[in-house]
Amino acid sequence: MTSSTPSRPTQHEAPPAADAAPAAPLRRSRTSRVVGGVCGGLGRHFDLDPVIFRIVLGVLAVTGGIGLVFYGFAWLVIPLAGEEESEGRRLLTGRVSGASLAAILMALVGCGIFLSMLRTGSLLGFAVLLSLATAGAAHWSQRRRPPSEGEAEADPEAKPKAPHGRVPVPPEAKAPPLSFLEREMSSWWRDPIVKDGSTGKVAIGYMWGPHGIVDAEGKVGGEVPRPGSQWGPPRNAERPEPSVRRSPYSIAGLINLLALAAAVTGTALTWESQPLGISLATGLAAALGVFGLGLVVSSFLGRTGFGTIFQAVVTAALLAGALALPTKITTDWTRQTWTPSTVAAVQPRYDLGAGVGTLDLSRLSVPEGTTVSTTVDVGAGKLEVVVPEDVVVRLHAQVGLGDVQLPGQAPDDIDIAPDRDETRTLNPPAGTDPAGTLDLSLEVGLGQVEVTRAAS
Repeated sequence: MTSSTPSRPTQHEAPPAADAAPAAPLRRSRTSRVVGGVCGGLGRHFDLDPVIFRIVLGVLAVTGGIGLVFYGFAWLVIPLAGEEESEGRRLLTGRVSGASLAAILMALVGCGIFLSMLRTGSLLGFAVLLSLATAGAAHWSQRRRPPSEGEAEADPEAKPKAPHGRVPVPPEAKAPPLSFLEREMSSWWRDPIVKDGSTGKVAIGYMWGPHGIVDAEGKVGGEVPRPGSQWGPPRNAERPEPSVRRSPYSIAGLINLLALAAAVTGTALTWESQPLGISLATGLAAALGVFGLGLVVSSFLGRTGFGTIFQAVVTAALLAGALALPTKITTDWTRQTWTPSTVAAVQPRYDLGAGVGTLDLSRLSVPEGTTVSTTVDVGAGKLEVVVPEDVVVRLHAQVGLGDVQLPGQAPDDIDIAPDRDETRTLNPPAGTDPAGTLDLSLEVGLGQVEVTRAAS
């Protein structure tokens, strides 16, 4: 006969290690802020010192404007701590504030710096590498795991974990709260009990019927209540006037008109004395200044909508495009023809700002064994070159955006493409005694290069 001994109760197993605390939501900081609180919010979200983000964004702002672009858009997109609505959302609904204007101007300035440094490949490469390194560090900091149980036991300074979790104490039982009808509109047959145990004044009230309080003489409002009548003074039957919220008037039309006038005035004042790109940039910069000033004024007086902000962004894009135009493109569209008849009359360089330039070398006689070199540069327009029939042409043609037409191609074969670069050697037709050599360097910023041979 076997006796069963009661098994000892097993000790409670240690609870599993708590998971890592979830990352704080991405919000702009209210306390750790220098400009808009973006770096403080990033530091709190990624568990990094905000100074790291400030230094990185400062370097990126100086080396290519990317830091300003990122900060401006982050200011618009990331809401402030304790709020759910971002500055960008307020901006889209027509609520323009100083913070949203500052963010837009910062992003526009950053875009201008970035576009002006597109040709500096080394700085852009450094900015990309620094951005990737910062993003990797932020990701690593956010994904850092807490110390495991073994690491915590090996650490003598680590605080011991409690074997059991503290059981929360249930709240003290309380009576359910009175409803609105029970609290404010109790029935006339109920005598409310006061602290001394006696009954107080009877509150008589219904949602649909008599209202008032019966006094010691049995009257309500100085009158004896009668069945079927209102107790107490009648309510004011007049309907109050609804409060109308008057929104500020729109000044978008005035801003657009002033921006157009500023653009036309700035362009007209510089049209005769400056290249095309500088003249257009002057007018667009004046219009952009009017848009920015109008947005600032609208935050205090009047209001503007999303259309004004969109027009400001489009104007900034056009300004960047105008600044990218070559300075050799002038505002005068002219027709120029050069017809040298001797080798000595051929100039080493011919220039034309904008228009149609024709270099007619059909009457030029180049002796055998002689090389004649020249360069023709046209900012915008068409460049036509007519070469003698019996010369060998070494051609180097460059077109920023346009087409290159060479002898033997169909006239209607037009292929417009950016960065056209053609290097050819054109021999004279068969049966023609070869003469000397023409070395031509043709450059057109925007337009077409056409090379033809003179007829015999």
